[in-house]
Amino acid sequence: MDDAELRRLAPVVLRVLVRRGADFATAEDAVQEALIRAFDRWDADPPRDPEAWLITVAWRAFLDLSRSDAARRAREERVEAEPRGGEVPDVDDTLQLYFRCAHPALTSSSAVALTLRAVGGLTTRQIAEAYLVPEATMAQRISRAKRTIAGEGLDRPGDPRDVMRVLYLVFNEGYSGDVDLAAEAIRLTRELSTLVDDPEVDGLLALMLLHHARRESRRRPDGSIVVLADQDRGGWDTDLIAEGIAILRAALERDRLGEYQAQAAIAALHADAPRVEETDWVQIVEWYDELLRYADTPVVRLNRAVAVGEADGPLAGLAAMAGIGDEVPRRAAVAAHLHEANGDLDVAARLYAEAALAATNLAERDHLTRRAARVNQLR
Repeated sequence: MDDAELRRLAPVVLRVLVRRGADFATAEDAVQEALIRAFDRWDADPPRDPEAWLITVAWRAFLDLSRSDAARRAREERVEAEPRGGEVPDVDDTLQLYFRCAHPALTSSSAVALTLRAVGGLTTRQIAEAYLVPEATMAQRISRAKRTIAGEGLDRPGDPRDVMRVLYLVFNEGYSGDVDLAAEAIRLTRELSTLVDDPEVDGLLALMLLHHARRESRRRPDGSIVVLADQDRGGWDTDLIAEGIAILRAALERDRLGEYQAQAAIAALHADAPRVEETDWVQIVEWYDELLRYADTPVVRLNRAVAVGEADGPLAGLAAMAGIGDEVPRRAAVAAHLHEANGDLDVAARLYAEAALAATNLAERDHLTRRAARVNQLR
């Protein structure tokens, strides 16, 4: 059984049910029930028409769910009869499903989970394993999200930027359990790029591909972090890099620059350098200046300071950090790196230790602790 094909069909089936009159929340539950049955049966007896099979099973599941809820008897009377052929408009509502799942009333975590369920075709169990939470917890999160947006119709105007934000959140979750969330985000973004005429979507896709190309080099076998300067560039996926750069170039040629294209341009300059010493830091700083026009955030300014430190020296990098508050994540780690490069080892060791205490995950904490220990040995 092709899991990718099942995931592709999930939003197709959901659109059909909603167009037939099913409410979103119950229709989404019915599609999940159909997917579970497909997982159980298709290996032994695959259907000749998988899409028709899923639609039939999901529709029956929807009717069963409707009948079991006494409060929905009025709706049951409207949907009891199977719709006649031709009553479902031949309209691609995939994009509206994205908008629905990226509704601004949802928290980021809920929007991500609902997108993975409704558009990605993942089961609640798979999403729960990916986020390392109990399945019941994830089921409650998804149920709350569906209740929040229950009153929204598929024809609601939406902003693709909301969808891109959610997809980038999915991508940054990376990999956990048996679901590769980074690869899933790339798959969904590829689909979105076929539906939306916006170079920023292509910029987001290029950014994901360029980051994903370095994935295998980012961790050692023991799980410890390998910083960009120390990564084995021979282990980078050159096919993904070439694809990402080609997509980015086509997007930039449309002369409608945005934050994802600017971020992708920075990633492309890193990917293009055969050795870390050959990185074009001056051009990276210029792209950070462009990025600030669209996303003037403390995190972007912090990353720009790192690039300035590489292009013009650590003192210039430290000067570029002026105005970035101590509460900004990674500020202490960046300051430690720049002080170390400037030879201020006492200050660097102290800042690395502070950054380690503030780290939000074990791998990052261990990495910063090792940096502090190494600098202490050099003092």
